[in-house]
Amino acid sequence: MPKKLLKRFMPDPRAIREHKYLRIFGPLVHDPNLFHLNRRSASGAFAVGLFMAFVPVPFQMVLAAAGAIAFRVNLPLSVALVWLTNPVTMPPMFYSCYKVGAWLLRTPPGKFHFALSSGWLMTELSTIWQPFLLGCFVVGSISATLGYGVIRGLWRLNIVRQLEQKRRARRQRQDTPPPQP
Repeated sequence: MPKKLLKRFMPDPRAIREHKYLRIFGPLVHDPNLFHLNRRSASGAFAVGLFMAFVPVPFQMVLAAAGAIAFRVNLPLSVALVWLTNPVTMPPMFYSCYKVGAWLLRTPPGKFHFALSSGWLMTELSTIWQPFLLGCFVVGSISATLGYGVIRGLWRLNIVRQLEQKRRARRQRQDTPPPQP
């Protein structure tokens, strides 16, 4: 994964340290290693961020920050990846998680009509919580594992390509004769 590309989209570390919800971590957020960008920190951040994106609770950013601090991976990347679940993507993602959980538990997925209310949420959640949470855990774990592996592989591929370009450039310099006076 090109380091320059990721750095271009990363927020300012100062803005992250001063975020009102991340102040609960106090001096832990001031660790400079949480803002380094290398193969280990980026792939770990993808794993933490993707897993936390499938945790069906509010304030996933705080959970992602806690995971980044615990595993000492890139904090801004972990927090940013949580935004994969946003108001537009959340319904299809969580419905898919429910379907996966129902399939794993071998229960037929129930039919329900969505209504945006706390009463509907409590009523429906009391009947679908087991397949829903199991599906969220399984899909989150799989996406975290795949994200970790893909980022490590892409980063390695990028390094190999850069080394090959340097070798080619070195060979070209050696093969071209020096300029004649």
